[in-house]
Amino acid sequence: MPPELVVLCLVVITALAFDFTNGFHDTGNAMATSIATGALKPKTAVGLSAILNLVGAFLSVEVALTVTNAVVNIQDSSGAPRPELIADGGQALLLIILSGLVGAILWNLLTWLLGLPSSSSHALFGGLIGATMAGLGPAGVKWVGDGTKLDGVVGKVILPALMSPMIAIAVASVGTWLIYKITANVAAKYRDSGFRWGQIGSASLVSLAHGTNDAQKTMGVITLALIATGSWTHLHQVPLWVKICCASAIALGTYIGGWRIIRTLGKGLVEIESPQGMAAEASSAAVILTSSHLGFALSTTHVATGSILGTGVGKRGAKVNWGVAGRMLLAWGITLPAAAAAGALTWWLAHTIGGLIGPIVIFVILVVLSGAMYLHSRKQPVDHNNVNDEWVEEVTDRKLPEPALSGGGAK
Repeated sequence: MPPELVVLCLVVITALAFDFTNGFHDTGNAMATSIATGALKPKTAVGLSAILNLVGAFLSVEVALTVTNAVVNIQDSSGAPRPELIADGGQALLLIILSGLVGAILWNLLTWLLGLPSSSSHALFGGLIGATMAGLGPAGVKWVGDGTKLDGVVGKVILPALMSPMIAIAVASVGTWLIYKITANVAAKYRDSGFRWGQIGSASLVSLAHGTNDAQKTMGVITLALIATGSWTHLHQVPLWVKICCASAIALGTYIGGWRIIRTLGKGLVEIESPQGMAAEASSAAVILTSSHLGFALSTTHVATGSILGTGVGKRGAKVNWGVAGRMLLAWGITLPAAAAAGALTWWLAHTIGGLIGPIVIFVILVVLSGAMYLHSRKQPVDHNNVNDEWVEEVTDRKLPEPALSGGGAK
């Protein structure tokens, strides 16, 4: 088998692995509040989300095209890969893509291990940006586009990342306030029961929206790799088998359930009631679907987290855990540069080793580090059995029960 086809196989496998991590990393965006309020049982929630992610992945390819031609400068104006990157059968371009994916997966797994709902989208963009800069220099990245529209890293990644959480917070805050205002005279048990049914519908919409937004990113990356090796010639279409594989990978990852992140979103930010859960999910779905229609590759994590925070702001007397929120913001801020650094380092290592051995070595490193993080996670497992346990922010702040007075020993 020619070396470029071996590397292409590694790229496809790694891209699908990223889609898998994207699925379990982002399950909480749709289902954390439904699980926290008891609207859905944990396993039922992730199963429903997986099915809807699968369906949503086939509904749009707008974001797939964004990944391949709006962020990294590795194509000409027609969308074809730059000639100098495919002169060796496409290996130069494939190495950039593979290195970017490795960096993105490692960051996804690290933040999952820590229970931090960081952005899988930003991890992917960061990995690709870092690998492209290492291979082609800063000019290899489209930072601001040509000025005729919102494009490049600033227009397609940074601005949506700054605006979408704020919009989600505002929408969810107003929605939560209105819900409690309108239902003020409704008995709490009837109100909560009704809104649990509403949560199922709104959470389903978020899962569908997630599929339309996130699965497309990996479709675009694989399609670009196929074009680089001459295995695909359509510049603005995604092969059907790529759609099926990516949709299946993200759905399977969703069904596995990223329970650590579900726990953080459902129990760590705000103690959520059913009306708040419905408001959070409805606002998330509205923002995500609007962005997909406009072709903005925003982070569903940023939107979902902003919506959950908004429900805490909008409900009088609700307590928001700003310590957890602060750690999330820190993770958001460093995701792009951290994944970029990992992508750049990975590219440098593979390029230094050279030949076919370089890509194989970084693939093996990815497998080893991924396995190590998984084994470490089993020391303190979080799954569907304990995902709704009471949240304890600082164990040392817990008030321990006073010892019983010793009035005499047992007779």
